Amino acid sequence: MCNDYPGMVVMLPGIPTVLALDFDGVLLNGLKEYFQTAWRAYYRIWHPQNDQPPAGLAETFYRLRPVVETGWEMPLVLRAILQGNLETELLDHWATIAQELLIREKLEAQRLQFEVDDVRDQWIATDFQGWLAEQGFYPGTIAALKRILATNQTYVVIISTKEGRFIRQLLQQQGIDDTDLQVYGKEVKRPKAATLQELMPVFGKEASIWFVEDRLQTLHKIQQQPNLQAVKLFLADWGYNTLREREIAQADPLIQLLSLEQFSQDPGLWINVEAIQAEK
Repeated sequence: MCNDYPGMVVMLPGIPTVLALDFDGVLLNGLKEYFQTAWRAYYRIWHPQNDQPPAGLAETFYRLRPVVETGWEMPLVLRAILQGNLETELLDHWATIAQELLIREKLEAQRLQFEVDDVRDQWIATDFQGWLAEQGFYPGTIAALKRILATNQTYVVIISTKEGRFIRQLLQQQGIDDTDLQVYGKEVKRPKAATLQELMPVFGKEASIWFVEDRLQTLHKIQQQPNLQAVKLFLADWGYNTLREREIAQADPLIQLLSLEQFSQDPGLWINVEAIQAEK
């Protein structure tokens, strides 16, 4: 379907030709699984006396999840919390603190990523149902995705830093066949902006591409690409972002703040046709 679908697209005003979706923080609320995986990886690396996480650590991690861009950072966030870093410091200066921690702890991102992936692989291999039980999709997102796929008016792609195999497993569990959409996971090893650039010539210059992401920094990187100026950008306000980031997005005329209630509606209702025409 993915190979011949572009030729079947009907260009409709107010309806995206391509709807590109981030996965974590847009469709999937994986906070519980992330924490469990992060803690198990942390235990492997730092060997704390107690194999159970301290009280309150999970809740602090949930609040700090917006700073994590790639999986290897998760156990490092736990390390930073347990070493007494303030939440405000981590939210404002995580990139710097993370690099300082890597140097001080004599670690490399590759080692952390291996531990995170290996923990997750072993968990899936030995307790797949338990792993699935820690995942959760945001209310209404799967139903909305199924409706969009059923119309055949919009080509759906998922662009994520999560492993594509995990994305496919989770979607299949929800009754969505991975042949109905295209998945670009961590294994493609390129920025999301590069994936969007790859899609543009496939559909032609008249196609409209919308991208829903929960990380403001990612949207800013896309804005910096001259050949992606036509991509309509949405920040999912229910995902892994902060109040400050949502305020910045709301003040940016080139980014639309999208609520979960809006996402659950037909994409044609996300923004009005007049607004789209005004941008052209």
